[in-house]
Amino acid sequence: DHQNEPALDKLIKVVKVCNNSELSEEEKGNWRLVGTPTEGALITLAYKLGLEDYKPQRLDVIPFDSEYKYMATLNETEESRYINVKGAPEKLLEMCQKQLTSKGEEDLDSAYWKEKFDSLAKKGQRLIGVAYKEVGKDKNTLEFADVEDKLIMLGFVGIIDPPREEAKAAIKECKEAGIRVVMITGDHSVTAGAIAKELGINTENGVVTGSELEAMDEAELTKIALDHDVFARTSPEHKLKLVKALQANNLLCAMTGDGVNDAPALKRANIGIAMGIKGTEVAKDASEMILTDDNFASIVNAVEEGRTVYDNIRKTILFLLPANGAEATVIIAAILFGLSLPITPVQILWVNMISAVTLALALSVEPMEQKVMKLPPRHPDESIIGGFFIWRVFFVSLLSGGFTFFLFRRNFLNEIYDIETARTIAVNMLVACHFFYLFTCRKLYESSFNKHFFDNKVVFISAGALIILQLIFTYLPLMNSLFGTTAIAIRYWRYPLIAGLLVFLIVETEKYIIRIRQR
Repeated sequence: DHQNEPALDKLIKVVKVCNNSELSEEEKGNWRLVGTPTEGALITLAYKLGLEDYKPQRLDVIPFDSEYKYMATLNETEESRYINVKGAPEKLLEMCQKQLTSKGEEDLDSAYWKEKFDSLAKKGQRLIGVAYKEVGKDKNTLEFADVEDKLIMLGFVGIIDPPREEAKAAIKECKEAGIRVVMITGDHSVTAGAIAKELGINTENGVVTGSELEAMDEAELTKIALDHDVFARTSPEHKLKLVKALQANNLLCAMTGDGVNDAPALKRANIGIAMGIKGTEVAKDASEMILTDDNFASIVNAVEEGRTVYDNIRKTILFLLPANGAEATVIIAAILFGLSLPITPVQILWVNMISAVTLALALSVEPMEQKVMKLPPRHPDESIIGGFFIWRVFFVSLLSGGFTFFLFRRNFLNEIYDIETARTIAVNMLVACHFFYLFTCRKLYESSFNKHFFDNKVVFISAGALIILQLIFTYLPLMNSLFGTTAIAIRYWRYPLIAGLLVFLIVETEKYIIRIRQR
């Protein structure tokens, strides 16, 4: 019963009036908050204790600012006028000389309050100090000098603000993906350390406070930004300094924020990320990305999606270049050996068209690989086509082109088939090599033989479409006259199928050897 506890009663009244949020009941049992969650929690506390109608007149206000870390109001009641203050507990302790107890006012026992503060902060609770003082009836305005001494301490309010479970999992996933997560908060260092530990953020090197950052020169700040992952009691200016320090270490920096004062840091970061629900329009305008659910896990999901899209672009390139390379290999080899062209220009056009339209597009919607979030971030200057790509293009081009040319040369020199039949087999062999190579291109880092083989239905639809198109190409008379081909006997399909299967097995073996070497 707060009415039997003078300090508690006064504390609840102070947090009710020193508050810019509003709580309203739209329907029975359905409440709506206008304002910040923290102030909403405080005003809800007052409502639960029956102080809904306690509304003394507000005469003046000093809004909360991270620079001075408190909010103050001047209110008039029937008895007198009061300055009501809420803010960072350690700041209010500096401003208080007395404390209110059941026996009345006493001298402030700082050691007692600090002990209580530490015990609650270590539990990860966000703490808000509450204080007041009485002033004369002639007091109409509020200045900083009126607030910063001779206050009476009423107590702390502890708010349990547990991290979301998905945030813990997301931070763990970030670590595996080589992404470092840094916490920059306005909370006290003890609270910040407790929350960071619960989230799995590294606290081994301790927590750095905003006042410590202020005392550092640029060189020290650059080093601290590398060695520490938790920063407490910071201001928006400190966020900007830390972003600059991280970038000075050649790191790409993504920054989250919601307030007007966060805009400079959001703008300076490589990727500014604003909160979509509680973020201000200024913060959103300064950002490249907006979280519609204000959930940290969504950032990690975006990283997964970005890495998957990038990998799928690489897979598509890795598929198309060897396909073109194989065609070039066949043509160049025929010229060097003085033979007729195994495939004509119009046949090359057909192979390119159906490969790009049917097979390559299927790779663009390939699901995320299991290892994509276990790999370190790529260097920003890294080429999309590196040494591995050049080797794979060269290797598969020779493989597919070599099989095709070898069979054509054997048929041509031994005069086993006429030129139309030989070319028809050669075209189908190239397409078969592309067909089987598609399945090994689906995975850059893993074996294609896994439980997710059938996840991408588009690949199998595209493969089916390719088979139908190739049968039309081979057996429809109109297509034979357009492309210079001829209908071939069923037994001749064994050559393209064997060649395609060999390409698949050889490339899978090459991938396995590379994985072994990387380990």
